[in-house]
Amino acid sequence: MGEEYGSDFITLTDEEGKEFELEHIDSFEFEGKEYMIFIPADEQEDSDEAEMIILQVVGEGDDAELMSLESEAELERVYDYYMTFLFEEEREED
Repeated sequence: MGEEYGSDFITLTDEEGKEFELEHIDSFEFEGKEYMIFIPADEQEDSDEAEMIILQVVGEGDDAELMSLESEAELERVYDYYMTFLFEEEREED
């Protein structure tokens, strides 16, 4: 992972060497893998148009890395699971 600014913000470097800051929104496990949800740090979490970025956590502790998902199909499965989980949690709060 990149340099950490605090518990909710990280800076990542993409394959082209460009750095960008992300805000960590949530973490969850699905099909035996750990995932993290981020939004770009310059977007508001409450915004309906916020871009959600899903990355897989590979490794543990200091050796952990964030990786893009391997395929569009995997991204859709993980996204659908997370949205179902998120809406179930909201219903339980009401």
